[in-house]
Amino acid sequence: MSQPQQVIHQRQAARRLAMQALYAWQLAGQDISELLKQFEQDPDYRKTDKDYFATLVRGVVTNLDKVDGFLQPQLDRPLAQIDPVELSILRLATFELEQQLEVPYKVVLNEAVSLTKKFGAMDAHKFVNGVLDKLVPTFRKLELSAKK
Repeated sequence: MSQPQQVIHQRQAARRLAMQALYAWQLAGQDISELLKQFEQDPDYRKTDKDYFATLVRGVVTNLDKVDGFLQPQLDRPLAQIDPVELSILRLATFELEQQLEVPYKVVLNEAVSLTKKFGAMDAHKFVNGVLDKLVPTFRKLELSAKK
């Protein structure tokens, strides 16, 4: 596998594990450091961009109010009524859109949709894509204008 392909796969694994960690944290309210240690035992962890995984999980948890503040205006219902899987994915992608500017927004959206198709409810990917699509101009004005 080429180096760029390996990085892509490691980032995908990091996002998947981060989504699962955020889901577990959301349901159990466990200490984030303890949760990260638990995920280090996951067989897929060794295939993961470990730093990116920790950055995503800690970033969402640390900036939760800010992330939720960006999300809520884009939603048609309160955050508490969003399926926990989809909410974990939305939070993860929102943080990534805002903070990980080196990752193209289309990659963030595609990865979120892919995770939702795999782990979310049927057709939930349409909801996730719609919400995130509304957030792109908030965080990626320069990237959008460069595409025109």
